[in-house]
Amino acid sequence: MAKDIKKTKKGKMMVKGKNRYIRFDWAAKYMLRSKADFAIFEGLINVLIGEKIEIVELLESELNQEHKDDKFNRVDIKAKDSQGRIIIVEIQQSRELDYLQRMLYGVAKTITEHMGRGKSYENVKKVYSINILYFDLGEGADYLYHGQTTLIGVHTKDTLQLTQHEQDDLHVVTPEDVFPEYFVIRVNEFNQLAVTPLEEWLEYLKDEYIRPDTTVPGLIEARERLEYLRMSDEERRVYDNYLDTLVRDTDVMKTKLLEAEIKGLKKGHAKGLAKGLAEGEAKGRAKGRAEGREEERRKNVQEKLESARTLKANDVPLDVIVKSLHLTDDEAATLQS
Repeated sequence: MAKDIKKTKKGKMMVKGKNRYIRFDWAAKYMLRSKADFAIFEGLINVLIGEKIEIVELLESELNQEHKDDKFNRVDIKAKDSQGRIIIVEIQQSRELDYLQRMLYGVAKTITEHMGRGKSYENVKKVYSINILYFDLGEGADYLYHGQTTLIGVHTKDTLQLTQHEQDDLHVVTPEDVFPEYFVIRVNEFNQLAVTPLEEWLEYLKDEYIRPDTTVPGLIEARERLEYLRMSDEERRVYDNYLDTLVRDTDVMKTKLLEAEIKGLKKGHAKGLAKGLAEGEAKGRAKGRAEGREEERRKNVQEKLESARTLKANDVPLDVIVKSLHLTDDEAATLQS
């Protein structure tokens, strides 16, 4: 039996073939489309926003139709809750430098798609944009980032509130009840013991591990629905092929990142950094920028000194040269030698 035991990244002992669960990204795209599966999504959303969400339907749009470049252009889940609010869940494996703009576009398009022509603006629905990312977006120490629009007085620093009349008329209490909310989950940054319900969800998203005794909303249902051994032979074949493809795509991306870093380090100036190190490690970027700035500075100084020597050879007074070319004391001293 010992050969069937493996240890996870967090030191948990697991039995191969037991307690193995399907990746959430694959399940969201290909499996969890019926009303019976809503509880899984509801559990994730509930632990994120801190209140109970009940999904009443999945919504279709241009963004979640099948495309030839499907993995880059689709919304994995778009749902409406019992209050009419819309929830977008996007799961992204591949790095996208303009992902923030994509988040904004997705929310804006969702609002207009589901408002309806000819309707007044009071019919605009609040949107939750949940982004589960398996790549590093920006720089930061946390695995979860959350934000929304709050209107703050530029001079008074107070928060804009609605009058009672506006609240009654618009059926909202604060502007935040209207403006979208964004959640960015950086799955790869989660490296800690799962204690809270949210952390248990991250444990599943990263390692496909669900505790046998979990009581977390959504994960209870996922244990029953998403166990690998419950799949048919054909479903397992398709799923295993997806995992193989994902590994190959990840290797290709890592190779491209490494090549970009090496290229940028060799070039070592601003142009090389902008093109070659956009996907490189932070250390490589910093070193390349420094080398590029230093090279550019030396080039400027050399050109300035050559101009100064030419002026001096034409009997231009030294003080005029220093003033016109903004020479430093050290640079001026080289003209006197």
